[in-house]
Amino acid sequence: MNFLARVMRFLFWLLVLSWSVTLLRRAVAWIVRGVATSPQQGAAAGSSSNQDVATSRRLVRDPVCGVHVAEVLAIPLREGEETVHFCSIACRDQYVGNTKKFAANG
Repeated sequence: MNFLARVMRFLFWLLVLSWSVTLLRRAVAWIVRGVATSPQQGAAAGSSSNQDVATSRRLVRDPVCGVHVAEVLAIPLREGEETVHFCSIACRDQYVGNTKKFAANG
């Protein structure tokens, strides 16, 4: 019975310790997030920072290889009124080459 009590006590303190670590991580993340969005940085960046956050979360698909890329990191190519995004210059060049080939055979 003594052994079982020790095992239960160990499991209890292990659970308390894991909860404490989780709460501490959340508190640190909250503090870091508060520092990152401090009023000094917000005033210096202006309203463009809000637009950057909104567009950085948007993913676009490369039509050549099918990779999803963040819109702010993608390489854009404007075709008429439509903008096509690519993950690399090689994919963009391949797309442009295929478009010209299809137009020549058209």
